[in-house]
Amino acid sequence: MRTPEPVVRVASIALALLAGAAHAAGEGEHAADWRGWHAGNQVDNVASLQRGARNFFSYCHGCYSLKYVRYSRMAEDLVIPPDLLEKYLLPPGAKTTDYVLTSMPQADGEQWFGKAPPDLSLMARARGTDYLFQFLKTFHVDPSKPTGVNNLALEGTGMPHVLSELEGLKEVVRKDGEFQGFKQLAPGSMTPAEYDVFVRDTVNFLDYTSEPAQVARRALGLWVVLFLLTFTWLAYLLKKEYWKDVR
Repeated sequence: MRTPEPVVRVASIALALLAGAAHAAGEGEHAADWRGWHAGNQVDNVASLQRGARNFFSYCHGCYSLKYVRYSRMAEDLVIPPDLLEKYLLPPGAKTTDYVLTSMPQADGEQWFGKAPPDLSLMARARGTDYLFQFLKTFHVDPSKPTGVNNLALEGTGMPHVLSELEGLKEVVRKDGEFQGFKQLAPGSMTPAEYDVFVRDTVNFLDYTSEPAQVARRALGLWVVLFLLTFTWLAYLLKKEYWKDVR
């Protein structure tokens, strides 16, 4: 039986409105409380992980390390061909078996930022993906800080807003001391929606680095649970067989 045309049209409009509302709820610019922003990342999305790796090596690797992640393991999990790994990600003179380490000396990091940038290998597990998403979304102009910016998620951060060319510059809007949102002062090269995707991909990659085997672990865990359920059922049948004569 064919669905009437008006019903199809109404359903399409409803789905579009729901999708738009969900997207707006995820965008920092339209949410009333930044603490409620969620990363919504999918660590099994290989395309997102590849984009996140590109983002990390383009904007973060100069200061931050992933000291528990090898280039070879990352390339295998993210399906990065060896030629592209060596051309775009592997530093000159490094081997694929090396760990992902920054070239910035620790002393320079302490001098420039007041504290050496931390290793990000386990940051997603330590702080959570939502925190990372909120951190990368809540930089705002603050002339009182040495870097000219501050952050709602990490007040007084020494990290400059290295993604300002993408997101642009914004200031916090408050009313009676309560956060109301952001006011755009200078546009970036990305729209708010594009920047959200950029940040989610980056957070997704950091979630992967915190436990590269987590996708395989979850897949294996499902089979383990099924095995235990099956074994429990067989044990119950065996118990009934042994006890039927006793009763």
